[in-house]
Parts: sequence; C-alpha cells; structure tokens
Amino acid sequence: MLDIYAGNNALTTLKQQGFSQSLFSTMIGASGGPKWFSLYGLDKYIFGELFKDRTSELNLIGSSAGAFRFAALAQKDPVAAITRLAENYSQTVYSENADATEITGKAYELMSAVFGEHGIEQIITNPAIKAHFVVCRCHGLTRFENKALQMLGLVTSYGLNRIDRRLLKHQYQRVIYHHPDSKLTINDPYQFDTSYLPLTRDNTLDALLASGSIPMVMRGIKDVADSPKGMYRDGGIIDYHFDLEIENQSGLILYPHFTSVPKAGWFDKSMNRFVDKSHYDNVVMLVPSEKFVANLPYQKIPDRKDFTDLPPAERIKYWQTVLAATDQLAESLDDFIEKQDIDRVKPLAW
Repeated sequence: MLDIYAGNNALTTLKQQGFSQSLFSTMIGASGGPKWFSLYGLDKYIFGELFKDRTSELNLIGSSAGAFRFAALAQKDPVAAITRLAENYSQTVYSENADATEITGKAYELMSAVFGEHGIEQIITNPAIKAHFVVCRCHGLTRFENKALQMLGLVTSYGLNRIDRRLLKHQYQRVIYHHPDSKLTINDPYQFDTSYLPLTRDNTLDALLASGSIPMVMRGIKDVADSPKGMYRDGGIIDYHFDLEIENQSGLILYPHFTSVPKAGWFDKSMNRFVDKSHYDNVVMLVPSEKFVANLPYQKIPDRKDFTDLPPAERIKYWQTVLAATDQLAESLDDFIEKQDIDRVKPLAW
C-alpha cells in the first residue's frame, strides 16, 4: 500500500544503517489542499509512534496544506491536533456561491479549532519539533484583491514561469516564518528573495492562513504582524512541492507525499518540468501506492475540485472513507520498519 523512494545518499544511508527515526533532522510538507488527507494515517503514526517523545531537533517546513499539518504536528499532542484538522477540514461546507470572504472566514474557524486554547504557545515553545511556514509576499498585480487585476497578475506569472522559473522572483518574495530558535536556512538556485521571520504569538495565526491563501479563491493576508507591510498569499506559489536545498541539517529528510514526482511551484503543475534530483539526495519519500489509490472511492485521492464536483454529503462521506483507509499506510510503514525491509526502497521516480 505504501511506496518508499529515496535519493542516492538517503538510500546508501538506509542500506548501511537501517531505517530509524534518529536518521532524520527535517520533514517536508507539500501544498495540495485536501490531497493531504491521503497522508493522514502516516502523520498520526509518524508523530504518535516514530517521533514520539523525540528530544533531538526536528525541523518541519511546509507550505499551504503542509504548513497546516505542521501547525498541528508541532503541538504538545500532535495526534489529537492533526485529528482536529482532518475532522474539521473534511466536514467544511460552503454556501453554493461562496466568495473569498466566506472561504477565508471558514479557514480562520478551521485554524482556531486546530490551535485550541494553547496551540500557538505550544508551537513557538516546542523544544524539539520546530515548525516553519512558507509564505509568498506578493509584488505587482497579485498584491491586489480585485479579481481582474489578480488574474492578470497570475496570467503574467504563468507566462514568466514557462519561460524561466527564475523570472517569478520579480513578482514574489519567499517568506519563511520559523520557530524562534530555528537556524534552518535554504539554498535556492532560482534565487527568490527569501526572508526569515520568527513566529510570534501575534503573527502565527495570520502567517499560517497566509501560507494557504489561494489566489482568486481566498483573501490574501495583508500586513501580517511583526512582518514587513504587504500582501501575503499561498506559499505553494513558489514552493508547491519544493525544489531547493535545505542547509544546516546533518540528517536525512522525511517527505510523506501524495505523488512520487514532485513539482517545484504552483505554475509547474501542468508542466513536464522536473525538480532537481540533487535537491532530493537526502530525501526519503513515503507515497501512497497505485494499489492504495485504486481501492479508494473514485479511484483517486481527494482534491479541491471535490468541493464543486460532489454534493457536500457525498464529498464528506468520501473524504471520511479516505481518512480511515490511510491507516493502511501507517501499517505498511510500521511493517517496513519492523522488518527493516530496505529492499522495498526504490530510487527516485523521475
């Protein structure tokens, strides 16, 4: 049910040392909206069993849905928090013609439920599990809420990206909101201007919402506290599935992901452009197998189109079925670790 892939150095390390939680110093979480439901069982297992009682530093870096997951998993009771996220997100219902204001309001309600009374404090004071939320600060037309201007800015972004991903740096700045004690940095060959801002009690909620503020769908977050003024939107615009080098990390990178072939940015989704394989040299990817997906309703993992393609009751039933099925992925990972069946690990799929 679970496919396991590894970059060259990661595969060598696994063959020499076996698979253990101590090998990993970083975990990545991709954008993708409800697609993350396919990873729910893995998240519960990884933080309820594999990293339970971890005392050494583990950096979590996520954009959009990945950031949402990590805001839950960096709390004191990560399994309870990720369960709140899954249950509340999967049961969200919008009005028939929901606008950006309604969708954004629902997102605030969702995050409030995930945080509970002490979640923010637990995230920024966690001594071992250190969360990082990736956000885009917009320049040019994408900074406006007016849909016509926003759309023109996005069309421009699409065209620039087709020419060269590096050109997007003229429209977007990467902002990494990080645990106050984190020293994690990145090396980006595409040369996006990257700022590092500490998470605080005043900016954590807005930084997280900004990381998932999909253009044209949600309102951007303007003037996040303890940050430069500006319009902040979905981190997946730049870092959809990530194509960069994580620095200052001595261990491997764990990457539960819903596809075996990552895409760099939001505008690469429909392109055949591959990420730089060298950036995944230390990565171990955990991916739902084709067999697992074939056994799901509609033979696919959830996605945002389900909100419009399915009636709410049917969609919620489908998503709840997927959430329950992902326990099979956790069982598969547990079996792999117990047997240390390293022969199951495959080279990267691109």
